Amino acid sequence: MKVVVLGLSLSSSWGNGHATTFRALLQAYAERGHDILFLERDVPWYRNQRDLADPNYCRLEFYSDLEDLKRWTAEITNADAVMVGSYVPEGVEVAKFVQATADGTTAFYDIDTPVTLAKLKRGDFEYLAPEVIPGFDAYLSFTGGPTLEFIEQFYGSPAARPLYCSVDADQYQPLDVEQRWDLSYLGTYSDDRQPTLDKLLNAAARALPHRRLCVAGPQYPETIDWPANVERIDHVPPADHAAFYSASRFTLNVTRADMIEAGWSPSVRLFEAAACATPVISDVWEGLETLLRPGSEILFAPSTDDVIAALEGIGVEQGREIGQAARTRVLAAHTARHRAEELERHLAEARVSGEKRVKEVA
Repeated sequence: MKVVVLGLSLSSSWGNGHATTFRALLQAYAERGHDILFLERDVPWYRNQRDLADPNYCRLEFYSDLEDLKRWTAEITNADAVMVGSYVPEGVEVAKFVQATADGTTAFYDIDTPVTLAKLKRGDFEYLAPEVIPGFDAYLSFTGGPTLEFIEQFYGSPAARPLYCSVDADQYQPLDVEQRWDLSYLGTYSDDRQPTLDKLLNAAARALPHRRLCVAGPQYPETIDWPANVERIDHVPPADHAAFYSASRFTLNVTRADMIEAGWSPSVRLFEAAACATPVISDVWEGLETLLRPGSEILFAPSTDDVIAALEGIGVEQGREIGQAARTRVLAAHTARHRAEELERHLAEARVSGEKRVKEVA
């Protein structure tokens, strides 16, 4: 297949989780013999922070605005499939252009589904609007469960399908490095994640001054009062993620409020940490127990006391067993190669369904 992807970013992982998701997925998709063109809006905050200028598995091109995007009209028209991602600048107009131009299958890939739906509910159409959803042959979602049926019934999507995040199993694996932290967290600052981070990490740090903790990620306000035993790292590039997790006795998974409410919304960091066999302590939401078994593959922490109990009560050997069990589970079901197979299947089914709809209309 010839596939065109219009996504937030492939070139820069700074301040977003989209780049690592697209990199793993598209590399695995290319391994299956597909030809991929990735079109990225050229914006200064990513232009100055690029850590992948020339991927060897797809063609990466940049456009400056909607008018400049028209340079790629022929590629979009002739592609077997065109996929637009969430948070693409001027995404509604991009979607309309794609739907009016593409002759092949079209799909929306929502890496932020609960956030997207919350924005739609309050009339915020930053990158997606209700009127363009039925025009996509498939709505591919980072969130599974009941949300998919809602997207079909309320917004008129012909086919809402789960396409969870995944992990590049070649890049994320246990490394023999010195252990630096008892508990770490890797993630960009978010207003609605910070209260949970304060409860599960900062409060635990204050209660356990003899433990070493770390928070890595950009955009945290200077006003945050970090405990003395919490190290701050502004950015960890993807190439160093495996070493970061491997240096952590435990790592924390913190989920945005909209995703907790929707459930069934694993983050890419969850799978990446597990693939490195680092035991994960996580906040709790519906559907998580279907991905990793609580107690044996992941530790649930509704409160500060649960984090303290894990740090103080779980020994090295038990922690290693939990981490290894999670790694085994993730490698069996949640790698980029698994997602590439699913994407191929979803696009093929959407093409058949789209052709059927066209015939029915005719």
